Amino acid sequence: MVPSRDVLDRLLGALGLDESVAREVRELLADVVAAEDNEPVAVAAAVGTTVDEEVRSAQSVRSFQCVVLPAMLQSAEYARHVFQSAPRSMPEAVGRAVAARVDRQSVLYEPGRESVFVVTEAVLRIWPGSPALMLAQFDRLLAVESLSTVRLGVIPWRRPVPVLPRHGFTLCDQRAVVIETFDNERVSADAAEVAAYEETFERFQRAAVFGDEVRELLLRVMKEFRDLGDTLIP
Repeated sequence: MVPSRDVLDRLLGALGLDESVAREVRELLADVVAAEDNEPVAVAAAVGTTVDEEVRSAQSVRSFQCVVLPAMLQSAEYARHVFQSAPRSMPEAVGRAVAARVDRQSVLYEPGRESVFVVTEAVLRIWPGSPALMLAQFDRLLAVESLSTVRLGVIPWRRPVPVLPRHGFTLCDQRAVVIETFDNERVSADAAEVAAYEETFERFQRAAVFGDEVRELLLRVMKEFRDLGDTLIP
């Protein structure tokens, strides 16, 4: 198995290797990954992996999504559907991408980090798979929302959005923004662009509900999915 970049960094730290050796090992990993990317089996599941890598190295994460749940909040089965929907997805690559995403979600529990997620209510109602999958996903959202290191906000459909959302994005500290489109991700470290996305995120955040209000909303939508499951014909 080829380790992900964050797993490799943890191994390097545990072994206490000096920076020159660590750089050489990272370059070897990059060569292996590049070779894998030329194989048909690893072509797929690339969309969504960039944001995972950037988030892993950030102390402060702010993510806005208007269609899909933020990567760090996705259950394994939800993430599987996300990666399977990518162009030219292949089962082996999807499996590796899902495993890596779930592994990176451990940063949510690390003290000293802060993660703020804002989604539209539409994100809660656009669902893949089955109502049962979404019920499990909502259980995860409720558990994560209770963490002291996480703030989860939802813009209810009854409130107008301050800006018409066109795509999701994730701010990593104040150094970079990952701009997520249907079939691609772009990382920008341009100070002006990062500042513009920071201002946009603040506007979305002010429109969202948090705390008790967001838990009440999650439980209400959960009930609707539970009722929906009783009416669907297999």
